[in-house]
Amino acid sequence: MTENKVEVSDDGGQLRLVMADGESLRFHAFWLRDNALEEDTRSLANGQRLITMADIPNDTKILHAEVTEDANLVIEFTPENKRAMYPLPWLKAHAYDRPAKMEEGWLSQNLILWNSSLGNQVPVVDFETACKDESGLHGWLRSIRSHGFAKMTGCPLESGALIKVAELFGYVRETNYGKWFEVRSEVNPSNLAFTSLGLQAHTDNPYRDPVPTMQILYCLENTADGGESKVVDGFAAAKRLQMENPESFSYLKNYNMSFEYNGDKGQILKTRKPMIEISAEGELTGIRFNNRAAAPISQVPFEKMSGFYEAYRHLDAIIDDPTMHVTFKLNAGECFIVDNTRVLHSRTAFSGEGKRWLQGCYPDKDALLAKLDYLDRVEAG
Repeated sequence: MTENKVEVSDDGGQLRLVMADGESLRFHAFWLRDNALEEDTRSLANGQRLITMADIPNDTKILHAEVTEDANLVIEFTPENKRAMYPLPWLKAHAYDRPAKMEEGWLSQNLILWNSSLGNQVPVVDFETACKDESGLHGWLRSIRSHGFAKMTGCPLESGALIKVAELFGYVRETNYGKWFEVRSEVNPSNLAFTSLGLQAHTDNPYRDPVPTMQILYCLENTADGGESKVVDGFAAAKRLQMENPESFSYLKNYNMSFEYNGDKGQILKTRKPMIEISAEGELTGIRFNNRAAAPISQVPFEKMSGFYEAYRHLDAIIDDPTMHVTFKLNAGECFIVDNTRVLHSRTAFSGEGKRWLQGCYPDKDALLAKLDYLDRVEAG
């Protein structure tokens, strides 16, 4: 079997690690010193770094490097005369020797795009299973990360019980709507969501910065005619737009959309953000789409406004396309959760006969991902 090997550059400024499987990865001396794992560099209790940039000599070099039989890379740095050890799997997981430019709009390998063909394969878990079986909760959280949404059945039929769902992985963000809010018809609603009207697929609260990253919609009663829930994969919609018209994709990532909400007395919420959010590395990271909350667009140059609206209408048509929709009716004791930075949700109109009572709240995605990362590590041993 081929051995792991390391080669240090003549000036000591970098090294090349050749894995037994043939993969070759390069690392800079300064990066390696900055990311040393020993207790004089990082706290063993919480992993936080104990040094600053000023603590690392600018002329840091690799004096010697070798790979041990137990698959660790051991390095001696000069001028500090510091010795550091790195497990090879850790180095591979954090390697940055990758192609410098990926196609704009790339997606994390953890994500799965979907459309109406998902059908009745919606990820789902029973409430009791999620509460008592860590593996069941783990699978459900993994599905939320991959698909951006999932359902839960067998939930308690009591007001406020949606908080118990959020507490399975994190916490709830309180807003002007409260810790949770009611979704049912009102005589003088502050938001069209609190009517019996049908709603176009949308992300919630795009007028906030930061936007709520997750939403739970929890059904306590649903005997009305209509009121089916729909979800749309916003990332799939954006990728379809990019494929059908790259110029339209560029318009919606390069120019801000205006969003505003003034339904509560004494408070006006507004922000300007692009409908398609791309990170500095070119990754597709977010969607903001909510026609009800759209404000007059004034930040797009006059010469570009026609092209912007053409792009806006194109994305709107994709989102309204039934082939993009997954539709289901929530029954009492069921809920669903969406990644509000990715998945759009909507409902059909419902009649005045019967009752439709849902409650909603906004957990934060960072807590969900933190819980999932923990469970991943437990599973890996």
